[in-house]
Amino acid sequence: MKSTVTFGEIMLRLSPENRKRIIQADRFDANYGGSEANVAAALSNMGVPTEFVTALPENDVGKAAENFVRSFGVSTRNSVKKSGRMGIYYLEKGAAQRPSKVVYDREGSVFSKACPEDFDWEKIFENAGWFHFSGITPALSESAAKLTLAAVQKAKQKGLTVSCDLNYRSALWSTEQAAQALAPLLSLTDVLIANENHLKMLFGIGEGGNMTGAESAAAAAEKFGLKLSVMTVRRTLSADDNNFSSILYENGRIYRSKKYHMHIVDRVGGGDSFAAGLIYGNLMDFSPQDTVEFAAAAGCLKHSIEGDVGIFTPKEVAILAGGLSDGRVQR
Repeated sequence: MKSTVTFGEIMLRLSPENRKRIIQADRFDANYGGSEANVAAALSNMGVPTEFVTALPENDVGKAAENFVRSFGVSTRNSVKKSGRMGIYYLEKGAAQRPSKVVYDREGSVFSKACPEDFDWEKIFENAGWFHFSGITPALSESAAKLTLAAVQKAKQKGLTVSCDLNYRSALWSTEQAAQALAPLLSLTDVLIANENHLKMLFGIGEGGNMTGAESAAAAAEKFGLKLSVMTVRRTLSADDNNFSSILYENGRIYRSKKYHMHIVDRVGGGDSFAAGLIYGNLMDFSPQDTVEFAAAAGCLKHSIEGDVGIFTPKEVAILAGGLSDGRVQR
């Protein structure tokens, strides 16, 4: 099997203990995470050869982050090390009606200052079959946006399948900036993961009407020439409980997953595990229905796991996707 390559920033994640608020905290749990790193790690956990490409600070914090990614079997051989700082994000876990909250401290990070000459995409994609990025990466800086476009262009030239998780983050850029930078990237993308709100906010898909998720998926596929258009559907009941499902559009047909009611342990990274499940289903030549079921189950499982990374096997995902979801002890 050819490798799957992901490209983006990994950050130090700091979380107050016991769901305290940041302003209450006198200590923080340390972890590492970032959308593309999470996807690579989840895929590697499922047996897919993966590589995460990034830029890291040339210090002990950068080495710790690299060790974290490599502990899941992910290659970092083409990542670069430079003098500078690592991005940080603070995660305040919500509870009941108090939502979770993220505070970014990532401006001026090593990754945001990376240059085109830092990465040899010809070499990176030599034995690769799939390339994945998210809308977070081009949001980090002008140079990061140029790097992402160069990577996507080379991936298409080399015949890789390109996937994008739209992942709009209003804390990083405006809708106008995002739409301008992402439109040319999506025109080169084969598989898009998004949600109704982001498609409406950025590209006006469904604006002024009552377009369903399925109609939004079809409209996105037509607008950007996608092979697959996939929607995650999340209904937030509280910070602790969400309903989650997904819709896949391919070749004029709609496929829907079952709906999961999730009691959340850790919300962050759920979409990344969903993306990993979607990529896995495609790599394994699952049917569209089995692919959307597998992806939704992978996303659901991640919400039960602490940290950013989905730690599960394909068998565990398949069991949930197959309908066994009562959580009974397995012996």
